Amino acid sequence: MDAHSRRGAGYGLAAAAFICVWAVLCWPWLSGAVTIPFDAKAHFQAQIQFLAQALHSGQSPFWTHNVFGGSPQVADPQSLIFSPAILLALLTPSPSFRAVDAYVLAHLLAGGLALMMVFRDRGWHPAGGLLAAIVFAFGASAAWRVQHVGQIASLAFFAIAFWLTARMLQRSSLGGAALAGLAAGLMMVEPDQVALLGAYVLIGMVVAHWLAGGWAAFRASLVPGVVAALVGLAVIALPLLWTWLFAEATTRPAVDLVEAGRGSLHPASLLTAFVADLFGAQDPRVEFWGPYSPSWNANELFLSQNMGQLYFGALPVLLLVIPGLSRGWLWDRGIRSLTILFGLMVLFAVGRYTPAFAFFYHYLPGVNAFRRPADATFLIGALGAVLAGYMLHRLFAEPSLRLTKRDLLWAGGMFAVLVASVLLVSVENHRLTAALRPVAFAAIWFSAALALLHGLRHLRTGLGPLVAATLVTGVVAADLGFNNGPNESTALAPEIYDVLRPDTRNETILVLKRLTAQPAGSPRRDRVELLGLGFEWPNAGMVHGFDHTLGYNPLRLADFSDAVGTRDTIAGPDQRKFTALFPSYRCRLANLLGLRYIASPVPIEQVDSVLRDGDLKLIARTKQGYVYENPRALPRVQFVGGWELADFEGMTQSGHWPEVDAQQAVLLEVEPPFAPPEGPARVRADLRLSRYENTEIEIEVTAAAAGFVVLNDIWHPWWRATVDGVDAEILKANVLFRAVQVPAGTHKVRFSFKPIEGAFAEVRERVSPSPAIEGDDLLPLPLPEEPLVAEGGRPLPSMLARPSQQVRDSMRLGGTPAASGRETIAPDLVSSALAH
Repeated sequence: MDAHSRRGAGYGLAAAAFICVWAVLCWPWLSGAVTIPFDAKAHFQAQIQFLAQALHSGQSPFWTHNVFGGSPQVADPQSLIFSPAILLALLTPSPSFRAVDAYVLAHLLAGGLALMMVFRDRGWHPAGGLLAAIVFAFGASAAWRVQHVGQIASLAFFAIAFWLTARMLQRSSLGGAALAGLAAGLMMVEPDQVALLGAYVLIGMVVAHWLAGGWAAFRASLVPGVVAALVGLAVIALPLLWTWLFAEATTRPAVDLVEAGRGSLHPASLLTAFVADLFGAQDPRVEFWGPYSPSWNANELFLSQNMGQLYFGALPVLLLVIPGLSRGWLWDRGIRSLTILFGLMVLFAVGRYTPAFAFFYHYLPGVNAFRRPADATFLIGALGAVLAGYMLHRLFAEPSLRLTKRDLLWAGGMFAVLVASVLLVSVENHRLTAALRPVAFAAIWFSAALALLHGLRHLRTGLGPLVAATLVTGVVAADLGFNNGPNESTALAPEIYDVLRPDTRNETILVLKRLTAQPAGSPRRDRVELLGLGFEWPNAGMVHGFDHTLGYNPLRLADFSDAVGTRDTIAGPDQRKFTALFPSYRCRLANLLGLRYIASPVPIEQVDSVLRDGDLKLIARTKQGYVYENPRALPRVQFVGGWELADFEGMTQSGHWPEVDAQQAVLLEVEPPFAPPEGPARVRADLRLSRYENTEIEIEVTAAAAGFVVLNDIWHPWWRATVDGVDAEILKANVLFRAVQVPAGTHKVRFSFKPIEGAFAEVRERVSPSPAIEGDDLLPLPLPEEPLVAEGGRPLPSMLARPSQQVRDSMRLGGTPAASGRETIAPDLVSSALAH
C-alpha cells in the first residue's frame, strides 16, 4: 500500500475506534438505564413531543396553545422545528426518552467524525484525529451540559462547518463552499450563544487564512466565500427574522451588561480543566462548594454547578503544556489562529472578570442578546480538542519522541502552579479535606498521561503506532468515562420524568385530561395551571394537549408575562408571581383566560392569601397534590354585543378594570372600524367552536344582532382572520385577547396563523409606519355595486370587505331593540351614524 492508502486505512480504523468509544461511553443512555435530565426533558422532550404530535395529526407545529396562553413556535429558537429533530418527529408520534437521548448523543458522534475529517484533509496523523474526536464528544461542556439540547446541536454543526470551511479554504471548491454555508446556516438557524461564538470562530478562520496567505489566498477564496455566505443566508434569513421579531416582543429583547456578567465563568472554575470534579459537582456524597454555591457569593453569579466544569482529560491538557507550550508548537503556522481563538474563548467565558467582556458586549453584534458568557466553554472544549489532537500528531511526526528536560520542567511548573492554586482556593473556603480526593485522582491521571507520553518513543515501528494509538484511545476514554461520565447533572432515572410520557398513568395528569375534555363544538377549552408540581411539569401540556397558563421557556411574550405574571419556569409554588392585573386566582383576568383548574402541591391558600372560602372548589386530591376549580372561568369563545375603549398599558400597571360586564362589552384599545357607540349590550347568540388546531381555529356563530366574536387566546400580529372567507381585522381585546366584528346572522369566523405574511407586514410597519388617520382625514367607504343580500339573507363577501349602508345600519342597530334581537343597555346605544 502507498502512503495515501495507508493513511486512508488508518483513518478508517480511527473512525471505527471512535464509534466504539462513543457507543461504550453513551451506553448508559442508549440502553435506557438512565436518561438525560433537566432541560433535556422538562423543555426539549416536550418540544419534540409537540412537534411529533403536530406532524402526525396533520397540523402545523408553528404555534402552540399549550403554554403561556399561546406562543409562536416557528420563532422560538428552542422549538427544534428547524433542527434534525424533525426527522425523529416524523418517525414516530411519540418519541421515547431513549430515542431523544440517542438523537442528542448522535450530534456528538457526528461532530467528532467531522473533526477527524479536518485531520484527514490536512494529512495529520489519524491518532491525533481520534484524540480530537473523543475529547470533542466527551470533554468539557459537551459532557457536562448535554442536557442543553440546542447548544449540543449548535456545537455539532459548528464542528461540521469547521471542517467544511477549512476544506473550502484549502481547495477553493464551490461545492464545498455551498456545503460549508449550509452547515453554518444549520448551526445558526436556531440561534444560541454557542452558535454565535461558533460563527465568530469560523470568521476568524477565514480572516486568519487571508492574513497568512496574502492576496493570493484572498482572491482564491473570495468566490467560494461568497457562495458559502449566500447559502448560509438563504438557510437562516426567514427563521432569524421570525426569531428577531419574537425576541423583540418577549421579556428578553436584550440582556444588559450587568445581567450578562452574572453568567460569567469564575476564574476558579478554570482549575476544573486540570482537576476533575474539584468542587464536588459529580459526587453526590460531597456538597458542592465551588463558585455559584452558597459558600461563595451566590448572588454574584447565576450558574448551575455543572456549567463550571471544564475537564477534558489529563492527556489532552498535558499535550497543550508539553509539547504545546514547552516546544512552542501551539504557535505553529497551521494552528496559530486556533490557539488565538482558544485564548479568546477563555477570555470571553470569564466574562466580567476581565475588561475584555465589556468590549465584546458592546462591539460584537449579537452578544448582548445572551446572558451567559460561560457558554463559551463549549467552544473551549472543541478548540482544545483540535489543539490537543494536533500536538499528538506532531509527536508522531517527530523523529524522536523523547521528552526533554525542558518538557519536564514545564510539566513540573504546571503541577506546582496547580497545587498552589488548589490549596489557595480550598483553604480560603475551608474545604481542604474535600479537595484532597480529586487532587489525588488528578495526580494519578496526569502520571498515567506522562508515562504514556514517555513510552510512545518505544512504539515507532511495525505495529507500534497502532499500539500507541490504542493506548492513547484507551487512556483518554477511561479518563473521560470516569471523570465526565453519568452523574446527577447528566443522567437520572427515567421514572422521574414519567409525567412527560404520553401514556403516563400519573394521577394528576389523568384527572386534568378528564376534566378538560369537551364535547365536539363546545365553546369551552378550559385552561389549567400546574402550580409548582416540580421542575419537569411546566411543559407537560405540550405532551398531553391541555393548555397551561404558565410553562417553561426563557422567551415569553411580554404582554402576557406582564399581565399574568410568568417566570422562566414554575417548578415550585413559591415561584408563582402575581401581578396588579392578576392579583389572585379570583380575578377578572383569570376568568377571561378560562383558567378553570389549578393543580397545586400545597393547599392553595398557602400560595394565594387573598382567596376566601368558596372562591375555589377543591374537586380532587391526588398523590401529587390538590386540584381546584374556578367556577367563574369563561369559555374560550364568547359573543359580546358592546364595546368600550380602554388603556391596556395603564390597566396592566394599575390592575384597575373598567366597571363593565365582560359578557356584555369587550374592551378595545382603538375604536372599531364600524360599530355602535360605546357601551355594553346583551346579544343573544349561539357559538360553536367547530375546529381548534395549532394554527387554524374555526367558530360558527349565529347572532340576533351585530357584535364581536371574542377568542380568549393571546393576540399576536401574525394571526389573520376571515368572516365567511373575507379578510377581517383582529382587534386586540381585553388586554390580551382577540376580537373580530361580525354582522347579525349566521357566520363562520376563521383564525389562521400566517407567520410569513405576518412577519413581512410587521417589518413593513417598522420600516414605514402607517400614518395615523384622524377625524377630518377619514374618507367614506364606497358602496358596493353588486346586490347587497344573497339568497337566504346572508350578506355577500363585499359587505364585509367594504361595508354597505345596510350593513352599517345592521352593525349599528338602526331598528328597535325588539326587532333587532339586541337588548339595549345604554340609552345612546342606537345613536346616529359614526362620522366615518
